[in-house]
Amino acid sequence: MQNVKVIIWGLGAMGKGAAKMLMKKQGVDIVGCVGRGDKLGKSMYALMGVDRGAREDVVVGTEEDVIREKAADVVILCTDSFTRKAFPRVKFILERKINCVTTAEEMAYPQAGEPELTKELDEIAKKNGVSVLGTGVNPGMIMDLLVVMMSGVCEDVEHIVARRVNSLSPFGPVVMEEQGIGLEVGDFKQKVKNGELSGHVGFHESIRMIGDAIGWPIEKVTQSMDPITTDVDRKSEYGFAKAGDVAGVAMKGYGYVNGDLKIEMDHPQQIEPEQVGVDTGDYVVIKGTPDINLSNKPEVSGGIGTYAICVNMIPHIINAEPGVHTMITLPVPRAIMGDLRDQINEDKKIVK
Repeated sequence: MQNVKVIIWGLGAMGKGAAKMLMKKQGVDIVGCVGRGDKLGKSMYALMGVDRGAREDVVVGTEEDVIREKAADVVILCTDSFTRKAFPRVKFILERKINCVTTAEEMAYPQAGEPELTKELDEIAKKNGVSVLGTGVNPGMIMDLLVVMMSGVCEDVEHIVARRVNSLSPFGPVVMEEQGIGLEVGDFKQKVKNGELSGHVGFHESIRMIGDAIGWPIEKVTQSMDPITTDVDRKSEYGFAKAGDVAGVAMKGYGYVNGDLKIEMDHPQQIEPEQVGVDTGDYVVIKGTPDINLSNKPEVSGGIGTYAICVNMIPHIINAEPGVHTMITLPVPRAIMGDLRDQINEDKKIVK
């Protein structure tokens, strides 16, 4: 069997992370990279600052140049957060008969917010015999799939709390802008009021994923967004907040069933939390039979967690039946420590 062929679309923090991880794996080749601006025409390896060794060089190109019909088994798409914005790129990939794994947060459960676009993507994928999955550390794992998995040992469930206290420092400029990092508090509040800041993207998706998985018909989802200010200057690779300004956001989400609050999401996140003594962590609290109180400290790193789960889901999305998939329609994620090809059905590969 030939090596699995992968194209990276978007060479920001997550795209670079996925590419570097793939370089360490057996049975896989990066055969293309899509970028824009001053990255075009340059070596992907040079842009990442890594030695390509004996590998053939990968020159960054446009999507039209790189993503040709059956040019790869899968494209890892690391460009957008919202299903509507990711839609034309995902459509472009699927129509060229290539599977797609995307970090777009809303694509983790796109039917929650964009049912019509989800239906259209599902039809396109099935027509072309390929599949698409949106995933990441959150949404995709910590505040949804992990909750669903832990409910599997319960006789019944009355109430769920998913809490993630995390650092935004590993993420790129798009996330910093979405969170309002570096804004003055007044500007932050005005942008929230105007709907110009998204903060954490994914509460609707996570709540609906949990509800659909365990059989709770979610009738309403609400959320709140408040600034986390800093007393000291804080600087990450892609973000900066001076003392007195916004260094993060405290997000909360609520899911209701028959008028009762059933699912709560608590998600404070900020750059460089350790500078002010904030401990990160992931928590799942289920009131039921039995009660569940799961904690993981410190948090699963958002950067590594996101690109790792994208890479680790490659065999599952290649093996999947054509269509739109989520983390509750595919086998559970797991690390790939052997040859990636050993986990793939040869009949499902695009590049034979």
